[in-house]
Amino acid sequence: MNMKEAAKLTGLTNDTIRYYERIGIIMPIPRKENGMRDFTERSLNQLKFAKIMRRAGMGIESLREYVSMIYEDDDATIFARKALLIEQAKIMQEKIVEMQEAHDYLLYKVENYESHMREAEKKL
Repeated sequence: MNMKEAAKLTGLTNDTIRYYERIGIIMPIPRKENGMRDFTERSLNQLKFAKIMRRAGMGIESLREYVSMIYEDDDATIFARKALLIEQAKIMQEKIVEMQEAHDYLLYKVENYESHMREAEKKL
């Protein structure tokens, strides 16, 4: 599969895919004889995984650290890998709570707009 197809399938840009490969977020993509990238199922899995982890808020450095441990394939890193995932899940949960609070506040404003929000806005 070529770059254009991989980008379409993963929803990532060509630049992002090249960047992830260059910094080690994904393993080097196999090349055809003409030098063009030839994405495999594993390459696509790595890209999809990276996209999900980034959407979960994982920073590039943490993601690099995590995938480097995966690619080492050393069971001695399992505890560290799990710890990184647990930490990211905690951070994400905190963001979910913050967003839920903001969402609830917005709904409150909408529901109470005519009764008192209109006057409150004049004080902003």
